[in-house]
Amino acid sequence: MTSSESASRLEQSELSRPETGRPVVYGTQGVISSGHYLTSMAGMRMLLSGGNAFDAVVASGFAAAVIEPIAAYSLTAEGVFMLYHAESGQMLSLSGQGTAPGRASVEFYRSKGFENIPTGPGPDAPLSFTVPGVVAAYLSMLERFGTKTVGEVLAPAIHYAQYGIPMYDYMRGRLQVPAGKEQFNQFPPGAMDIFYDNGEPLSAGSLIVQKNLGATLKKMVEAESAAAGHRGNGIKAARDEFYGGTIARMLIDNVERVGGVMSMEDLAAFEAKYEEPLKTTFMGHEIHGQSTWTQGIVLHQALSILEGFDLKAMGHNSPQYIHTVLEAIKLAFADREAYYGDPDFVTVPIDGLLNKQYAAERAKLVDAAMAYVELPSAGDPWRFSKLEGRPTEMPVIAGGDGASGDDGGTTHIAVIDRDGNMACATPSGGSFGKSVFFPDLGCSPSTRIEMFNFNDGHPNRLEPGKRPRTTLINYIVSKNGVPVMTVGCPGGDHQAQANIQLMLNALVFGMNPQEAIEAPRFATEGVTNSFYPHVYYPGRVSLEAGFPDSTRDALTGLGHREIVTAATCGMGATIAVRDPETGVLATGGDPRRACYAIGW
Repeated sequence: MTSSESASRLEQSELSRPETGRPVVYGTQGVISSGHYLTSMAGMRMLLSGGNAFDAVVASGFAAAVIEPIAAYSLTAEGVFMLYHAESGQMLSLSGQGTAPGRASVEFYRSKGFENIPTGPGPDAPLSFTVPGVVAAYLSMLERFGTKTVGEVLAPAIHYAQYGIPMYDYMRGRLQVPAGKEQFNQFPPGAMDIFYDNGEPLSAGSLIVQKNLGATLKKMVEAESAAAGHRGNGIKAARDEFYGGTIARMLIDNVERVGGVMSMEDLAAFEAKYEEPLKTTFMGHEIHGQSTWTQGIVLHQALSILEGFDLKAMGHNSPQYIHTVLEAIKLAFADREAYYGDPDFVTVPIDGLLNKQYAAERAKLVDAAMAYVELPSAGDPWRFSKLEGRPTEMPVIAGGDGASGDDGGTTHIAVIDRDGNMACATPSGGSFGKSVFFPDLGCSPSTRIEMFNFNDGHPNRLEPGKRPRTTLINYIVSKNGVPVMTVGCPGGDHQAQANIQLMLNALVFGMNPQEAIEAPRFATEGVTNSFYPHVYYPGRVSLEAGFPDSTRDALTGLGHREIVTAATCGMGATIAVRDPETGVLATGGDPRRACYAIGW
């Protein structure tokens, strides 16, 4: 996005610009935005000491495991990444998504009487543990594109763990959720002593010291120090320590003690995976994201459907605009249910799903006067694919009452450096309310294999070694082949929906990063929740605070059956932008959480 284009969009959309409570953060040497100010500082330390965007994301990612455990993120969890390496021109997706353990089969769970993979709070939580993937991804990125050592990128995280971080309001509020206390009390003691005082969360400003987590991190640094030879040998030694050494043994001993099915063999077999991103075009830009082992192309599909509508003329966040975007999202989610799965295990008509003619065909199903209440039927992308297959109509997989599409966890980190390198990370897993905290390691395994189902023929059916169709996603946007922007946020099934709105805010309405982030968001709950117990609320729409009653009334008039106020629809969102003409960098911090942006 050039300076002249930005100015033009500013003039055209002045009446639609939301008020903001924070400034845009600009820089020329580097910018970083993350879910917490101390997380951002960890990455900025790398940039200030001569490191690049990849060093910064790795340092921030490890630091976030100390600072943001309440954001359902842990060292023994997973993450997904989009990377642009300016010198080589490589644009890559990196999967640090953990896989199903070798013993995690449909037959195993059914033999125990389950028709879904259960999770916490409760004694069944260990049955949903996913093989940890995020450490492998961080270390692979560091070796391939970074410049720092393991000791350098882990230094901020180790300091935060050993000397403590101040309790902050968002963490304290999440620790008050009854499910979190229940899970801490159910399994081996120790976590309560870290985060609570006499059964109540530590007061804001009190120090949270996590010495055992610090010791876990130091084991990787010690392994690096003992390795002979060049930097790559040290990084490999640190990885071997986590996936086959003392840390691995401690993790598996804990897992076995509480009844989980993960093994040392599962850890040893795991590899982070680089992939060519999927791509679509929108408003003269190219949108790059992860493949169908995520639900990332919900965004690609929805944007392609929306190309046929004059969204700008409708007005930002007007009832007709909200209705149109929601209907496009529902059509994309219908295809998610029928076709998305790990392409290493199932055949997915990706080229058909991304085909513009297919999108135009689906766009005709958007009724300007009436909403879909039930999830629409999936389309037939096979007709637009080079692969062979036939249309699939999968049943709506839904359980009982439960949380909405925003799981309240996950975090996001985005960095751009002076050379134009871009890296964004969406790490998650290990929720205090659903997983098991292991005090000797200082972390909780992810429970994300809860996202699989047992339906024969379903692309997201459970198989050992397979990646669950994760909600974790992020994007890099290019203009004329030059990367100009990263986009990402937390939010469960709201994640894709929030990212769509962030893209529309920036590309259609010309908002700057802070405006795009702070603008009120909305989401449909009329899709099957990816998390156990897979609830489904036909016709329900969540609106953040900031929408007038007239908007709610108008949406009801358009057939949306239930309008609820949501605390968030993807909190912690980030947009980071680079002007290719001047090299000026810009980003913002989401006030919905303790997010902060720093520029240099």
